[in-house]
Amino acid sequence: MDDQGLEDSAILLMSLGEEEAAEVFKHLAPKEVQRLGETIAKLKTVPRERVDQVLTRFSSDAAEQSMLVTDTDEYVKQVLRRALGDDKANLLIDRILQGSDVTGIESLKWMDPGSVAELLRNEHPQIVAAILVHLDYDQSSDVLKHFTDRQRNEVMVRIATLDGIQPSALKDLNEVMSKVLAGGDKLKKASLGGVKPAAEIINLMGSSIETSILDYVREMDNELAQKIMDNMFVFDDLNKVDDRGIQSLLKEVQSESLIIALKGATPELREKIFRNMSTRAAETLREDLESRGPVRVSEVEAEQKEMLKIVRRLADEGQIVLGGGGDDQFL
Repeated sequence: MDDQGLEDSAILLMSLGEEEAAEVFKHLAPKEVQRLGETIAKLKTVPRERVDQVLTRFSSDAAEQSMLVTDTDEYVKQVLRRALGDDKANLLIDRILQGSDVTGIESLKWMDPGSVAELLRNEHPQIVAAILVHLDYDQSSDVLKHFTDRQRNEVMVRIATLDGIQPSALKDLNEVMSKVLAGGDKLKKASLGGVKPAAEIINLMGSSIETSILDYVREMDNELAQKIMDNMFVFDDLNKVDDRGIQSLLKEVQSESLIIALKGATPELREKIFRNMSTRAAETLREDLESRGPVRVSEVEAEQKEMLKIVRRLADEGQIVLGGGGDDQFL
């Protein structure tokens, strides 16, 4: 959802009143709640004309969508695929139409990473891996930062070699979370885990942890380590993003964050960034980079991580195309 859509949604929720808005929030994912909440908090005043436009649009859209469909299953499939793409939609379709429920694991998405890590710390690495692939990659990355090196490495190997989760195993995982899985034996194997999720999670950990994990994996299975590396997208891989994508990224990044992130970038990437700015903005950025004193590596990595989060969001929205080290696109 773009900024305009977020603001429209926030205005609509504010128009509903507290009780009705709370009911809507119950049906949203954690990240949706967070983004909408942040947007509402920023909207101090809204012109009456804008409110009227949002309400009129909502009324019109709701009226158009009120007609019944003859095949509700097919309708759900088509809506989800159009909204989320085939891969994400297929997993949800299985859950919705076949009655599966991962409430126990899904509840972890509302918890802070430290609490999740504490909850999982004493579980077998295979169980931890199977749970983390259900979470968003950035949350999984933050959870693993609370583990010891050995625990983290063992979990990452299992994530990278996980080729799916059987329904019975999914049920066991929910019991670990003290929840009961509804549905059961007729479910298809959930397509979770594998090299790409492992690469995504490692991407978000910072170079020192990344190196430790990849060295560990390489000792166990050099081919697996190479596959993970081929699917990773690191900060300097922004060189592979086209100029239009870089321009989209720069619109989303604060100048202070960009300065710190570029302190750790290659000269080649810096020049690419400069080329996609106005002459005046590029000159200002060059001067700021030269005048800025030493910056802690941890600060540089933190800002680069935040920029990579923006890159992935823009990739999900279709504004940036990411190319991994392998033949396939890395999105």
